Amino acid sequence: MSRPELIYEDEAILVVNKPPGLLTIADRFGNPNNLHEWLERRYGRVLVVHRLDRETSGVLCFARTEEAHRYLSLQFEHHSVDKFYLVLLDGIMLQEEGEINKPIGPHPTISGKMVITARGKPSLTKYRVLERFQHFTLIEALLKTGRMHQARIHFQSIGYPLAVDALYGRRSALYLSEIKGRAYKVGKFSTEERPLLARTSLHAHRLCFDHPISEQRMEFQAELPKDFYALLKQLRKWEQTADYQK
Repeated sequence: MSRPELIYEDEAILVVNKPPGLLTIADRFGNPNNLHEWLERRYGRVLVVHRLDRETSGVLCFARTEEAHRYLSLQFEHHSVDKFYLVLLDGIMLQEEGEINKPIGPHPTISGKMVITARGKPSLTKYRVLERFQHFTLIEALLKTGRMHQARIHFQSIGYPLAVDALYGRRSALYLSEIKGRAYKVGKFSTEERPLLARTSLHAHRLCFDHPISEQRMEFQAELPKDFYALLKQLRKWEQTADYQK
């Protein structure tokens, strides 16, 4: 697993690119290998403002003072923070852009899983298509609310689950052989194929909010991690044709 990358720091905030596979905060078992503790070992007291799932990579903001934490938390509460994600979906989405406005709540019997339910909290996701492939679609999603698993359950609910999503999708990993089809050949020195992507195909790409001291609007971006980048590179090489271009 790669190390976190510090994108920006000042006396009020820290902005970090979280690698996939790293917890944002300690889990119920007190796992010390998490981004929050990594930051506190380097910067002293750091306050958590929002989180990303363990498998999700991308940009996160942390506060360094109580005042900054309060200011940022209110922005998240009032949905004035813009959170943009790059999402690889299973299937070819024909609509260029749209929105999904469906309430999300906990699954009635499965712990840790969410569902679309009338008793859930209001949840809004906006999206636009960036790139189409023969079997997949790359989109940019703007999550105006921050519900647990929001992007995953919203896109699954309209028939386009994430390309890789063990909980809501059709596969837990994506392999080069699936992309290349008959053109794929087993390596000379190995018979066991390693997946291109073995975690949710979701990356927190951009984050926009008002700075807690200057109150100026700020925007931060996190580059794609190697696994997601490598997958898109292979899709562009083997799956993209003129018929599927925007």
